[in-house]
Amino acid sequence: MKVILLADVKGTGKKGELVEVSDGFAQNFLIKQKKAKVADNSAINQKQMSDKAKEYHYEQEKSNATELAKKLNSVVLHFAVKAGDNGKIFGSITNAEIAEQLKKDGFDVSKKQIVLDSPIKYAGSYKVEVKLFTGISAKITVEIKVL
Repeated sequence: MKVILLADVKGTGKKGELVEVSDGFAQNFLIKQKKAKVADNSAINQKQMSDKAKEYHYEQEKSNATELAKKLNSVVLHFAVKAGDNGKIFGSITNAEIAEQLKKDGFDVSKKQIVLDSPIKYAGSYKVEVKLFTGISAKITVEIKVL
């Protein structure tokens, strides 16, 4: 019997998959527990339509991220901060401050997308990676100047 899984079932498949299982397993466990529904023509058609919609939205997000990456690669952020004699700044520049500055410049980037190994504590110029989508990232330049 062919069924469409409504939840992940260990050893059978993941949610949304069309699988072939024995009649007893389908009737006595999967359908009774509401973990699957019978794969009739309308259910299969509905699954195909939702798969196409998911693929379309995935491609849209990917193309938007690619365009944003192209724009972000040329961005230079400037921070003017106070520093001590040795060039070490008072406080530090974190990914939250970088995200806030990017939002002011009109880019919709969250602080979780900005990759910093540790907060920036010295004046200078830094390349910072911004992960926008799976496999798509941009490098922005962050310049820290002493007041």
